[in-house]
Amino acid sequence: MRLGPVRRDGRRDDTLSVALVVPLQGPAGIFGPSCELAACLAAEEINAAGGILDREVRLVVVDGGGPPERVAAEVEALVSLGAVDAAVGWHISAVRRALAPRIAHRVPYVYTAQYEGGESTPGVFLTGELDGRQLLPAMRVLAEATGVRRWCTVGNDYVWPRVTARAARGYARACGGKVRDEVFVPLGTQDFGPVLRRIERCEADAVLMLLVGSDAIRFSRAFAAHGLHERCLRLSTHMDENMLMGAGAEATTGLWAASGFFETLATAESLDFGRRYAGRFGVEAPVVGSLGESCYEGLRLLAALAERARSLDVRAMRARGDAVTYEGPRGALRLHGNHLDQRLYLARADAFTFDVVAQL
Repeated sequence: MRLGPVRRDGRRDDTLSVALVVPLQGPAGIFGPSCELAACLAAEEINAAGGILDREVRLVVVDGGGPPERVAAEVEALVSLGAVDAAVGWHISAVRRALAPRIAHRVPYVYTAQYEGGESTPGVFLTGELDGRQLLPAMRVLAEATGVRRWCTVGNDYVWPRVTARAARGYARACGGKVRDEVFVPLGTQDFGPVLRRIERCEADAVLMLLVGSDAIRFSRAFAAHGLHERCLRLSTHMDENMLMGAGAEATTGLWAASGFFETLATAESLDFGRRYAGRFGVEAPVVGSLGESCYEGLRLLAALAERARSLDVRAMRARGDAVTYEGPRGALRLHGNHLDQRLYLARADAFTFDVVAQL
């Protein structure tokens, strides 16, 4: 399985090239390696079964961690050159919003991140979790189990955290509580002191953490150093095991996460996926949590869409999308509209792993 730059001297007709748009820099760069490896495993398994439409899948890695317009322009150029036949990957919503209008009507675009919802651009298919199915039940379970009522939202300053924060106000009321404050910081924030003081002033007993990658790690370290972890829990819909290891065991005390996949999820499908991943890349490979694993799902969904439509034509895929099903690490999945239906779970951080405690 080749990962590398696109060839500009033409491609064989029996090769299907997919732009794998994943973060290799910036706050989200911490889980870029697991995104690449999970996608590589999916492509290898698809190729071993005959490829997509009898064509061998080849991944063309694009750094999705750069400025959104720059990332979108790079992928659009690859599409215009005929260098890629589809796009798949995890990247922030700001990149998706810049990219979708440029390519989705031309090639299938599978977006794998948990996100704020509302994406309806024709040709965009989504594997990620949605707030209404993920965040609301997670907040309800925590309110019932721990009694938390006073929330403070802390997020990066772009579309996903801001839209989700608006939804969280209603979710908190539905759970008998209230969001007392909202704080948004730029991507790459280093000093969270002012944020911690606002959490204290609003007397929050729970923090909704909508921070990306290394920003979430720095916040968690500062949160624990300030002693807030002793009286205030945190809930994230964007957290994987790589981020737990980056934060350190003490900084993960009182941290909860909601997701469609955890590395410790004890289902037959997830255990089998973990065995294959470790067998292919070794036990020292980056932990493949929900964010990296989503890229495996993205390739699998692309293959299922193409097989059902017998084409890579976006209109044909949309017409047959509701009939698309497949089984993967997250279990038996079905496309509903342009979103993938899936089981969701709530887990509590236990040092460097997650203890899955409930299905939402």
